[in-house]
Amino acid sequence: MLQFIWLIPLFPLLGFLLLALGGKYYSKKLVAIIGSASVGISALLTFVIGLPMLQNIENMPSVTNVLYTWIDVGSFSVPFSFKIDALSLVFVFVITFVGFLIHIYSTEYMAQEEGYARFFAYMNLFVASMLILVMADSLLLMYLGWEGVGLCSYLLIGFFYRDPANNYAARKAFIVTRVGDAAMLIGLLMLVFAFNTLDMAQISDLAKNSVSISPAFATIVALLLLGGAVGKSAQLPLQVWLPDAMAGPSPVSALIHAATMVTAGVYLIARMHVIFMLSPFAMLVVASIGAITLLIAGVSALYQTDLKRVLAYSTISQIGYMFLALGVGAWSAAVFHFMIHGFFKALLFLGAGAVILSLHHQQDMFKMGGLYKKMPVIFWTFLIGSASLAAFPFISAGFFSKDAIIWYALSSPQGGWVFWLAAMIGAIITCLYTFRMIYVTFFGKEKTHVHYTPGIAMTLPLIVLAILSTLAGYIELPHNMGHIQWFSSFVTNYLPGITVSEHFNEWVFQIIAMVLSLGALAIAFKYYNEKYVESFTMTPVKLFFQNGWNFDKLYDTLFVKPFVWLANANKEDATDKSIDKGAIQVSKLSNRLSVLQNGRVGWYLAGMAIGIILVVSLMLFIKM
Repeated sequence: MLQFIWLIPLFPLLGFLLLALGGKYYSKKLVAIIGSASVGISALLTFVIGLPMLQNIENMPSVTNVLYTWIDVGSFSVPFSFKIDALSLVFVFVITFVGFLIHIYSTEYMAQEEGYARFFAYMNLFVASMLILVMADSLLLMYLGWEGVGLCSYLLIGFFYRDPANNYAARKAFIVTRVGDAAMLIGLLMLVFAFNTLDMAQISDLAKNSVSISPAFATIVALLLLGGAVGKSAQLPLQVWLPDAMAGPSPVSALIHAATMVTAGVYLIARMHVIFMLSPFAMLVVASIGAITLLIAGVSALYQTDLKRVLAYSTISQIGYMFLALGVGAWSAAVFHFMIHGFFKALLFLGAGAVILSLHHQQDMFKMGGLYKKMPVIFWTFLIGSASLAAFPFISAGFFSKDAIIWYALSSPQGGWVFWLAAMIGAIITCLYTFRMIYVTFFGKEKTHVHYTPGIAMTLPLIVLAILSTLAGYIELPHNMGHIQWFSSFVTNYLPGITVSEHFNEWVFQIIAMVLSLGALAIAFKYYNEKYVESFTMTPVKLFFQNGWNFDKLYDTLFVKPFVWLANANKEDATDKSIDKGAIQVSKLSNRLSVLQNGRVGWYLAGMAIGIILVVSLMLFIKM
């Protein structure tokens, strides 16, 4: 089966083609089967293909399928090929398995919406594009998948296109991420110039062994690639698109945040880690961006009233933890947290979608309340996901993955007290906004009547994800809590291990982290109550944080308004006038020639006769 890894992205792509070309002729049941089964088959193939590779964890082989030569010009060639190794296998598993659960959930969630086939076509293309991105053997093929997920995010965020606000959100996501993509493309061109190849393995080998690559060159390339990463992963300064992306249906939000789009930047940095390791400055920038972003986004989440926007800022913050881990060289910790985050964030978004659907599309938390008794399955699964998000000690998977990042932020050679402190403050803030979200949504007085009870198609994926959000953390226990280091052993053959400082006692800092987190939960339990809900008012300071620290206003002032002004001032320039004049002349000529098309047969016969005479005369003239 290893020679057929190309089938993994093929099935979602075939599902997209079937639904895009003939979906309007299919029944909803057939659309649901095609959309879900295509991703389910890819998930099954991932298990079948991955199991033989896992038999040798310590030295896991990589598998490459070369389909054909894509570009072959002189000494430069790019094959169209896919590759599975330890790193990509983790991402492929999350994309296909979590994506399959989201598709199952969507069959019920979207049942009453227009464009049922169009929705699943876009979702299948989204999954296929992300699989191409993480399985690509070359940076060019990865860039194809990279732009594919950008296109799909635009299509799905603006899925309810009749509302202009949704179209604006989709356009904003597309444009903001293009800024990062432009930087990334320049970085890829520089790599071609330096190495004459876009094969990622070759670039890594050449970068390790080449003395001609200066630190300055490595820094520039790494920062350009980082530009693409912060765009796709919604990190500072390009984080502004993700909160507005909540305009799309809830399953779209789950797919974007858990299995596709925003995790692409994490994958890019991990995949190109050799380039980043050549530049300590670039590593410092990555860690700094992660630390600052996780704090800014966490504070913004504290003041949201929209349930989905709380989770959106939460994702920005959690991806910030992954960037922090990447920046201090804790590669396996970053990828481990990506996997765990995929489980609990998909659970939270799908749970939020179930609440919103049950309350007739009400998203304001302060208009909810009293739901824990009326929606017990949704409440308990959402609570489990929230515990994992807040890294509740020992009983949640998120505790083990986040604990590793916090520990490495302090103890790694690239880490330090500042990064550890940022990670700890971020963890405290996470506990606060998580409990606030739970209380305001599920407890207190009922404010909106529950008019819909989710069925098995929506609740079963929640239960599966709740189990994973609890148990998956035990595959990688901290060094001082046991000898289970399965995940690190799994990825070490590709991602280099990290040597931590021996000057710190891990137990001490774990206890500090647990005490602070539990203390934050105690404060939240005391502060967030019905009195808080009833007295909540929006002050200018709260509005500042709710609006994401007014980054949108800043960018609007610095970039959008000057560009619009320049475009309006330049709309009557010489180029526009010359084009307008040309169009006017063509229109006049068209009006004059239109007299020949008057509907009179005699005119047409005469025209044909004249044309024949001219053609015959020309032929005779040429022979002479």
